[in-house]
Amino acid sequence: MSSVPPPLIVIIEDEQELAQLMSRYIENAGMRTQICHRADKAMRFLKANHANLLLLDIKLPDKSGFELLKELRSKNIHVPIIFVTGNAIEETIIRGLTVGGEDYITKPFSYPQLLARIKVVLRREVKGGDLFLTPNVSLADQPFEFCGAQVNPQRLEIILPGLPPQKVGRKEIGIMAYLKQNIGEVIPRNALIHAVWGLHANIQSRSIDQYIVKVRGFCRSSKAGLEAVRTVHGVGYLFDPEGKHDRTVS
Repeated sequence: MSSVPPPLIVIIEDEQELAQLMSRYIENAGMRTQICHRADKAMRFLKANHANLLLLDIKLPDKSGFELLKELRSKNIHVPIIFVTGNAIEETIIRGLTVGGEDYITKPFSYPQLLARIKVVLRREVKGGDLFLTPNVSLADQPFEFCGAQVNPQRLEIILPGLPPQKVGRKEIGIMAYLKQNIGEVIPRNALIHAVWGLHANIQSRSIDQYIVKVRGFCRSSKAGLEAVRTVHGVGYLFDPEGKHDRTVS
């Protein structure tokens, strides 16, 4: 049995009844869904979770689907998108495809048609190798050890000694993978950002620190404990799970 979870389709649609019907049909086809009725909720969800495809309504209560797409790209979140619109005007359709949509579907639509379009986009993305959780970690990567825990990128899970598997965010996985690749070396903050968020990411120091706190929490069972990931003031971080290096860093 494959360890790769079924595709997650995020439905960003403010018509609640329509969103529920779409969700039911997609889940009956063996996929997972997450419904967001507003763009801000979708943004929060996508910052913390990997999605395989967005069904994005162009008209949302708080901002347009085009605006949400622009915001996602600014955060280096790249997810295939099928625009859902009640507007069949050619200019709107062309704009949706031009700004980065993979496809579009106009209301009203049949659910077999919707499912067929979803499958086409998913097949295209798999063939194109768009399986990345972060720029440095792919869904195809094998599980790896981190501070005595097993991290499984395919399942977005971490297994700590003596505990059942727990879900972990894609950015945390990206950080752990990069630390693991650079064990015992001082890692500049910008190098970590570029590896996990991308070259053009605009990430605040406070945000990075919050992710590092989460990653440190996974190190409690290692020899060095919480100090396995230490801050090198004014520079970045040091991953030292065996506690072998200079203790002058925090």
